Amino acid sequence: MSNDALEPTAHGPEGERLQKVLARAGFGSRRACDDLIASGRVRVDGALAVLGQRVRDGTQRVEVDGVPVPTAPDLVYYLLNKPHGVITSASDPEGRPTVVELVPKTPRVFPVGRLDMATEGLLVLTNDGDLAFALAHPSHGVDKEYLVELEGEPSPGALRSLRQGVELDDGVTAAARVGVVGPGVIRLVIHEGRNRQVRRMCEAVGHRVRRLVRTRIGSISDPSLGPGSWRTLSPAEVRSLAVAAHRAQPPEGG
Repeated sequence: MSNDALEPTAHGPEGERLQKVLARAGFGSRRACDDLIASGRVRVDGALAVLGQRVRDGTQRVEVDGVPVPTAPDLVYYLLNKPHGVITSASDPEGRPTVVELVPKTPRVFPVGRLDMATEGLLVLTNDGDLAFALAHPSHGVDKEYLVELEGEPSPGALRSLRQGVELDDGVTAAARVGVVGPGVIRLVIHEGRNRQVRRMCEAVGHRVRRLVRTRIGSISDPSLGPGSWRTLSPAEVRSLAVAAHRAQPPEGG
């Protein structure tokens, strides 16, 4: 009989073994997770974790190297390639198609951030509220990369303005990374999340957007994912998003 058969259930009052939680979150085998705990890199509710410790699902904060780790066993993370004409919402009073209709109905998930109806590309949907907040909060600034097809050919001055920041009605944008892909097509990387930001930035330098596709969120990209298709993010990918959000946060009191 395995040792697990003698342990209380994960939903019992004592919770679930910490190394099992870490293994589920993508930190390797339970032996590797034991080594992680023994090295002093894991904390539970701010206190240094110890070998054999148990944690209660969703009620205790687990961190590795200062980055939160999801503890609830029923969390799901989807990567969707949003097609043109689909609303980034859980429902729409006008009856238009929504992104949640393109992924499994249960458990219920919600989109992280927004892509406008005409914008295509990658979108994360999850029921992990903590990660969703970290990714979507403007101050956390996770990189988002877009392919942008413009009306007209941007001048060196227009590209320089995009890189340095442009004046919008809600303030000057942060510096962006911009590269020319082809005639009238640029690759734009921003870390803010203002409404219709990429379109407004391009219009501010004199170019309307013909087509806009988000190709990367943090380190997550998937050129093989077709429009309207989705897949589950791996634990390592979820971890990379959490690390990106954590590293982008400003220091406390800053």
